Amino acid sequence: MKFGSVPLADCLGAVLAHRIAIGARGFLDKGTHLSSADIEAARSADLTRLTVARPETGDLDEDESATRVAAAMAGSGLTMAPARHGRVDLLADRAGLLNLDEGTIHAVNAIDEGLTIATLPDGHPVAAGQVVATVKIIPFFLPEKLVGRANERADEGEALSVRAFQPLGAYLIQTRLDATSDKMLAKTERVTRARIEALGGTLMASVVVRHDEAALMTALQDAAAGDLVLIAGASATSDRRDVVPAALIAADGEVERLGMPVDPGNLLLLGSRSGRPVIGLPGCARSPKRNGFDLVLERLFAGETVTGDDIAAMGAGGLLSGPRPDTGTTDAATPLLVGALVLAAGRSSRMGSNKLTAALGKSTVLGTTVSAVRDAGLPHIVVTGHDAAAARAVLPESTHIVHAARYEEGMAASLRAGLAAMPDDWNAVIVMLGDMPLIPAALLQDLAAAAPHAHAIVAPTFTGRRGNPVLWGRAHIPDLKRLTGDFGGKALLAERQDRIVDIDAGTDAIFMDADT
Repeated sequence: MKFGSVPLADCLGAVLAHRIAIGARGFLDKGTHLSSADIEAARSADLTRLTVARPETGDLDEDESATRVAAAMAGSGLTMAPARHGRVDLLADRAGLLNLDEGTIHAVNAIDEGLTIATLPDGHPVAAGQVVATVKIIPFFLPEKLVGRANERADEGEALSVRAFQPLGAYLIQTRLDATSDKMLAKTERVTRARIEALGGTLMASVVVRHDEAALMTALQDAAAGDLVLIAGASATSDRRDVVPAALIAADGEVERLGMPVDPGNLLLLGSRSGRPVIGLPGCARSPKRNGFDLVLERLFAGETVTGDDIAAMGAGGLLSGPRPDTGTTDAATPLLVGALVLAAGRSSRMGSNKLTAALGKSTVLGTTVSAVRDAGLPHIVVTGHDAAAARAVLPESTHIVHAARYEEGMAASLRAGLAAMPDDWNAVIVMLGDMPLIPAALLQDLAAAAPHAHAIVAPTFTGRRGNPVLWGRAHIPDLKRLTGDFGGKALLAERQDRIVDIDAGTDAIFMDADT
C-alpha cells in the first residue's frame, strides 16, 4: 500500500486517509474513495494536497480482506455481518456456547499487525444474534498473500463455532431441615427454573424431602423425569460422607467430584445415576448471580460431557466474584447490557401543571430522575408526549428522546413507543417513571446487577411490598408491546411470579411519585 500526501491531480480513485472539511459542502469522510466531484470540492476549499492510500500490485482493500478472513474463521453456528470500514462481525445464529481454537486465533493475530481478530472467551454463553468475534483490518489495503496465510491457518480446523443449547429437562430435589423456610425453597425453585429456561430447557419436576440420607436416596430413586437431576441441599456438603453424596451412592449412583476451583461455586458436587448427570448445587446457586453451577449447566445444555477433570480445569478464569463484601464492594453479577426507559409523556392531571418540569432543588423533577439514570451509567431513552417541548428543554442535548404521538391513549402507548426504539443490543430494560425523582442511582445499578439473563424480571421491594422501577428482560418485550390503555407492566407481573427476582430497595422511594 502506498500512503502519503499527494497533489489533488493524483488523488482520483485513492482512499482518503483522514476526514477533511470542504467548506459549504461539509466534510469528506475518512475512507472515501475519491471521485472527480470530491477532488473538485477539495480544490474549491483551497486544498492542494490530500493524504491518501493507494493499493499496490497484489493488495486487497480493507473490506475484501476482512470478508475473506472472517469467512475462513467462521464455523458452524456463525454468520457474517457485511463488511464496513474494514470490519466484519461474526454473529451467533443460535443460543449456545462459543467454542474457539485459541492457537488459531493467536497464530492469525501474529501474521501481521494490520490483521486482527478479537473474540469472546472460549466457553462463553451467547445469544442468537450476539457478536462473538470481530475481524478488523487496520490499513486501507492489505497484501493478498497475508490474507492467504490467515486463511490457510484457519482452514486447519474450525477456529470458531457455536454449540447450540439443547432443550433438556431437569428434575429438582430440595432437602429441608426444621429451620428451612418455605420462602427459601420457593426462591430456589424460582431461580433454578429461570436458569433452566434461559438455556431453552424445562424444569420438569420439583420435590422437597427431609435432609437425611434415606429420604434423599428414595427421592433419587423416584426421579424418573428429565435429562439431569439437581439437588439443592438444606446445608452445605463438606465431605463425601455427607448427606447428599452418601444418598447418591446409596441410590446406586456415583460421585465423580466434590468441590470445584470456581468462586462462587466451590461446593458443587458432580455425579451420575442411571446414565444421567447429577449435580449437587452449591449454596450460591440459590442466587441468580453467575457461579460455578452455571459453568457446568451451560456445558451440559450444549451437549458436552462434563467430567471431574473438566471441572479441575476451570480454575483459570474461575474467580467469578469481585472483591469481598468487607472491602466495600459486592460480587460481580452476570454481565448483561441493561438500558433504562424513562416515561415522561403524561398530562400531570393530578398535579394541575407539568410536574415533570417543576423545580426540584437545583434541577427539575424529570431532570433529577434522568440524572440518577446517568449516574448509574445506564444507556437510556426518554419518552415524551404532553408538553414535549418543555420536557426536552430540561434535559441534556445528548439525551435520546422518543416522542409518543399517541400518548393520550395512556401509559401503554408511551411504553410501546419507547420499546420500539430500544436498541437491539439491550438484553434488558428498566422501565422508569419520570415523576419518581427520589430513586437513587445505586438502586438502578442493583437492579441491573441482579438480572441473571434476558428472561428475568427484577423488582425492588421495601417492607415486603414491590414498587418501581422494574427491570424486564428482553424475552418479555413482545408482551409489553401488546399492552393497551393506561397501564404499565403490572398486569404481566401478576402472571409471571415465577420469573421475578426481588431485591431489597432499602428505601420507600420506590413508592413515591410527584403529585403535589
